Amino acid sequence: MSSRTKVTEKSVGAVSKAVGSVWSRAFTSNSEWPDKEEFLDVIYWSRQALGIIIGLVWGLIPLKGFIALLLFVLVNAGLIYIYFTNFQSIDEEEYGGAWELTKEGFMTSFAGFLVTWIIIYSGLHFE
Repeated sequence: MSSRTKVTEKSVGAVSKAVGSVWSRAFTSNSEWPDKEEFLDVIYWSRQALGIIIGLVWGLIPLKGFIALLLFVLVNAGLIYIYFTNFQSIDEEEYGGAWELTKEGFMTSFAGFLVTWIIIYSGLHFE
C-alpha cells in the first residue's frame, strides 16, 4: 500500500511540474513548444479567461448591442493573434495557419463572454 502511495505522489508531482512549466512558458517570450497540444491548450484557456474578463468590462461600462459584440470579436481575436505572432513568435504553419490558431476556442470563449456580459449588465443596469 505504501508503494502505491509513492507512485501516486510521484505522478501528482510530475503533473504539477509539467503544468507549472507550461504556464511559465506561456508567460515567457519566444518559448519553445515541443508539444503542439500544450500551446493550443494555452491559447484555449487564455481565450476563455479573456472572454470572461471582456464580459465583465463590457457589463460594467455598459456596452450593448452589435457594437459590443463586434468589439468583443476584434479584441479577442486581436489579442490572441498578437500573443502568438509577436510575443511567442511561433511559426503558424506548424499549427495549420494563423486562422486555425485565431479560431482555437473562440466559440466557447464567446459563450463565456455572453453569459458574463448579460449577468453583469442585467444586474447593474436594470431595475
